[in-house]
Amino acid sequence: MPKFKVITLGCKVNQYESAYIEETLIKKGWEKAEKDERADLVIINTCIVTQRASHQSRQEIRRAIRENPDAEIVVTGCYAQVYPEELERIEGIGLIVGNKGKELIPELIKDIRSRKVFVEGFSKKEPFPLMRIEKFFEKSRAFLKIQDGCESFCSYCIVPYARGPYRSMEIRDVLSAIEDLTEKGYKEVVLTGIHLGKYGVDKGTSLEEFLREIVKNRYPLRIRLSSIEPNEITDGLIELISQEEMICNHFHIPLQSGDDEILRKMNRKYTRKQFYELVMKIYKKIPLVGIGTDVMVGFPTEDEKAYKNTVHLIEDLPITYLHVFPYSDRPNTKAFLFKEKVHPEIIKERAKRLREIGKKKRREFIERCIGHVFDVIMESEKKGVTGNYIKVLIKEDITPSEYIRVRIEGREGDFALANIL
Repeated sequence: MPKFKVITLGCKVNQYESAYIEETLIKKGWEKAEKDERADLVIINTCIVTQRASHQSRQEIRRAIRENPDAEIVVTGCYAQVYPEELERIEGIGLIVGNKGKELIPELIKDIRSRKVFVEGFSKKEPFPLMRIEKFFEKSRAFLKIQDGCESFCSYCIVPYARGPYRSMEIRDVLSAIEDLTEKGYKEVVLTGIHLGKYGVDKGTSLEEFLREIVKNRYPLRIRLSSIEPNEITDGLIELISQEEMICNHFHIPLQSGDDEILRKMNRKYTRKQFYELVMKIYKKIPLVGIGTDVMVGFPTEDEKAYKNTVHLIEDLPITYLHVFPYSDRPNTKAFLFKEKVHPEIIKERAKRLREIGKKKRREFIERCIGHVFDVIMESEKKGVTGNYIKVLIKEDITPSEYIRVRIEGREGDFALANIL
């Protein structure tokens, strides 16, 4: 039986699409190779959101070629979609497939030698690629990709070129997929997308309307939302999440900068004041809500004052964790042409300070939750996650994927210590 490996870099959407490719290959008679085992086919699902991600993608490609000398090497993902000509220069790649057509990889590999590059551009009315997954390998929670594409064109971001226009999964298909995952015993479904808050915009509906449709069905699981932009979180959405136990009390809201001038140059569609008011509105409505955010440091022209504006805003808000990203120049973006670059050492130091603030915020949030009761989904025998996105340690051995109720009694590092009720 031929063996394969799929190596995934980047976002949850990439992870989802890789899981689909894995499952489809297994159905077609392939066997998944062990970590240190050579494979007959290696697929690298790449990311280019930062320079580091691009570098890691190239590293993984070259490692796969080196460690699997007789294998067919397939490169897909955002790198393949935007810069296929760079990949063609790497000797040893057998097939390059863009994001458009990624779901066809299990078929394309049948005739891998006849066509080295399968990369097509996006049109305005792209269909949503229906990639249904029956089982998530080594996952206690299921992901479900319901949206693709981005049209925001933030000045630092290459994603719109890599993912194309907005397109959404039909509601009936989403509900059918959730029903299937429920039957397979999953207790949580994480809804993902490249620009999740724009779900339904191409169908004449909205994310809020869609969630209300899900809630009507009262599935025996909980729904978690991945990242949503600040100006796409409506009062109705906040109200719905505050009322419905089925939807996790957890928001991930990208900030990027707490300085209005930098936000304007980034082409972000909100101000520092609007972000502050949004987070406080959510916090007042749901006091133990988990609120994470993305922050970029070192954007061109970011001086010490602009950076401190970001630091002070985060310190003033009940943010519960941070994802900190150093700015990366991306060719073909507007920010690439900006002249006033920030020195790499300054970027490194600013990122370090923000990560320290993020760690402090996470630990303060856990301590704020001590004494409170939460439902937890177990990811391993002793580790689980709450609806408001706290990692929990349990003394007893619990079967992974079990749904239990606990009281948080303390903290150990970045984990909450909890007792089963």
